[in-house]
Amino acid sequence: MWKEFKAFALKGSVLDLAVGVIIGAAFGKIVASFVSDILMPPLGMLLGHVNFSNLFLNLSGAHHASLAEAKAAGAATINYGLFLNTVIEFVFVAFAVFVLVRQVNRMRAKPETTPTTRPCPFCLTSIPLGATRCAACTSAIP
Repeated sequence: MWKEFKAFALKGSVLDLAVGVIIGAAFGKIVASFVSDILMPPLGMLLGHVNFSNLFLNLSGAHHASLAEAKAAGAATINYGLFLNTVIEFVFVAFAVFVLVRQVNRMRAKPETTPTTRPCPFCLTSIPLGATRCAACTSAIP
């Protein structure tokens, strides 16, 4: 059983997956920091000095000045500002993955295809390369 597990764990695809997960987690942290620390403050300033991470609906009925204050009081809240940040982070990650996959697909070598048919010189019907007569017009093919 140990040998089977070792063979499975050391397969290239498993190691590639592990590396992908680790790099993905690190990339997610970078995007989260970019959105919350760089993108959202100017956006909030343009929208009237709004801190998106502090936007919430208080369900308890009591007034709380900030989300941290509401959480400290144990109030039930709907944190739609944090949700907006998460959605924006997702959009950035999805776009970055899209660009990465697109570039990798461009770099991959396209398989060369050899033609298996040719057009008949008389009727332009597609015929096999080795054909001596056209099946459509019955002309002799040189």
